[in-house]
Amino acid sequence: MPGPVTSRSVPVTGERLGVVLVVLLFAGWATNHFAAMIPVLRDREGLSASVLAGAFGIYAVGLLPGLLGGGALSDRLGRRPVVLTGSIVAAAGNTVMLCWHPAAGIYLGRLVVGVGVGLAISAGTAWATDLAGRRGTTLAGTTLTAGFACGPLASGLVAQFVAGAAVVAAPFLLTIALSVVATAVAARLTRPVASVPAASEPAAVVPVGPERSVGAALARSVPMALWVFSTVTVAIVVLAGRLGGGLGGPWLPGVASALALGTGVGVQVLARRGSWGPGSGAVGAVLAAAGFALAAVVDAAPGPVLFVVASTVLGAAYGLCLRAGLVDVERFTPPAHRGATLGVYYVCTYLGFGLPVLLELLRPLTGTALPFTALALLALGAAVLRGRQVRHALSRRPHPLPRR
Repeated sequence: MPGPVTSRSVPVTGERLGVVLVVLLFAGWATNHFAAMIPVLRDREGLSASVLAGAFGIYAVGLLPGLLGGGALSDRLGRRPVVLTGSIVAAAGNTVMLCWHPAAGIYLGRLVVGVGVGLAISAGTAWATDLAGRRGTTLAGTTLTAGFACGPLASGLVAQFVAGAAVVAAPFLLTIALSVVATAVAARLTRPVASVPAASEPAAVVPVGPERSVGAALARSVPMALWVFSTVTVAIVVLAGRLGGGLGGPWLPGVASALALGTGVGVQVLARRGSWGPGSGAVGAVLAAAGFALAAVVDAAPGPVLFVVASTVLGAAYGLCLRAGLVDVERFTPPAHRGATLGVYYVCTYLGFGLPVLLELLRPLTGTALPFTALALLALGAAVLRGRQVRHALSRRPHPLPRR
């Protein structure tokens, strides 16, 4: 007869969750640290603002196959191989940019990073949800946001205080090293040894019947997805680039990331601890509208105080909308389709990475006041839609039977 199963035969769910969150942290770091490299590459390599805005946005092109393919593959092949592959591919993309600085190398590297991070994010978020239900979902979103914030802040500080040719190399080397170490640790600590429960969802929050479907999940999550990265890219790329003057330098996008994404982390933590309901998504969309209105003012008359306020408001919108969409996917998607649905959701969020490019193209034609006004109105429309969805869901709840 086989011997007794020891406590180490099946890794503790919390341990595995922690490892998955570390990989997600450095996946976010690996992609967003490039925000701090924009002024460095502009000054050292002579790349234009439009080229760098395009490099920031082409990352989203790589995300499409990464997110969609990664989520669907993880549903069939398992989360672990897809997450580990994505983390290594992201490190390879940063290696391309480390070794090849002209526009072609930057574009290729960002494209490869997009593919890798897409694989890691979609499969990693689904993995965290499998391990810990809604808690895993919200922790995945918070951890990813922390990586988005820490990456550009760290790279900006390194580039600010390193001299010579190392000003370009050092931030990339740091990011590559962290990605490789995180992947190696995850590969060792998540070796498959026994089956782990596919999900740990509280029965009280899982809808039954036709409400639990991919269509229901996307109908609720996509209107939130549109105000995730569209908000923070405005703060990090558009407003930080406009402030300039004596405040310019590689540290400024890092500060913008810390303000916007740090606020995003904070509101997600508060929302999780306070068990904020689906109505918080509507609040997030309203904050997005307010942030875009403030951004129009900052863009027309740059100033540090209003820049801080706008970045903070946009970050709060990011955090609430991201969390609302992720919870929608966790709540309404059948577990067998969770990875693919998360991939679609994240694709919609990353459409926001194209916004700085669009605003740069529209600037000579319309300025930025008109596009920002249109964005604010669309965000208000999403808030109204979210409010109606919440009221509709509440109206369909069964009323308690009267006491006899």
